[in-house]
Amino acid sequence: MSITRLYTGPDGQSHIEKMDLASHPELATLLATKGIVFRTTQPGYFSDWHNAPRRQFVITLTGEVEIGLGDGTTHRFGAGHVTLAEDLTGRGHTTRVVGHQPRLTATVHLAD
Repeated sequence: MSITRLYTGPDGQSHIEKMDLASHPELATLLATKGIVFRTTQPGYFSDWHNAPRRQFVITLTGEVEIGLGDGTTHRFGAGHVTLAEDLTGRGHTTRVVGHQPRLTATVHLAD
């Protein structure tokens, strides 16, 4: 399983940290949530610079996404990938649905 944390660094830019259960055992405990939302986005969909609206897990069920960061890098993730979105401040990131199939996601809103 691939988990990526998207967070705001002290420079105000969004950064990516790869996470696993060995180095982040808290991920293997019960987490309080507010709910879940399913969403389909079509290939070519692009969301310009934005922050995560809340702390949330975004799980890609089908399709592929490309996340762009302020340092000019892009990171591509496919089905089965989990993003812990925590970049609530700063410049944020971009999101693009890549490939030829729609991206289906399950977004789990975390409790405060």
